[in-house]
Amino acid sequence: MRRIKPGNTINRPRPQGPRRVVEEPYKINQKIRATEVRLVGENIEQGIFPLQQAIEMAQAQSLDLVEIVPNAAPPVCRIVDYSKFKYEQKKKQKEIKAKTQKVVLKEIRFGPNTNEHDFDFKLKHAKEFLAEGAKVKAYVHFVGRSIVYKERGEQLLQRFAQALEADAKIEQAPKLEGKRMFLFLAPKAVKK
Repeated sequence: MRRIKPGNTINRPRPQGPRRVVEEPYKINQKIRATEVRLVGENIEQGIFPLQQAIEMAQAQSLDLVEIVPNAAPPVCRIVDYSKFKYEQKKKQKEIKAKTQKVVLKEIRFGPNTNEHDFDFKLKHAKEFLAEGAKVKAYVHFVGRSIVYKERGEQLLQRFAQALEADAKIEQAPKLEGKRMFLFLAPKAVKK
């Protein structure tokens, strides 16, 4: 046995803070608060049953009663293996997330006095962005007193949109906000 001198402390594990409780996304078995439930699924008689009878039916099959549509009247429940059900739901969510397209927005900046060469250069880049499936936000930035050339900026953006007519559709026409005039273009749908 080890002796501890006065003043020394014993190294004890520190108590951890309250653990974060993970809330289940679905109510199961006794956590369902309705008096009646509508049962759906395979290998069962479908219909409206008292909650206790539905739980007994699930236990008879060694499965769980899972509330899948809580806002319905009465709530819709299914008799399934809960862990397998949760796994399938996560899998579906991943598939949905993978199928969603990420919209990329590319910006192209002009000045009100942009010359022809710069215009063509930026036009070429815009065509590349649209071919990749990205949206294009073209804007004319007015610095200082150049705000008096609003018409030039609008004409420049109109010419830009006309040059890209074959590759893009206008999502938002030229619009002045503060010291910038914006034009939004989206790629035309690719025909398969």
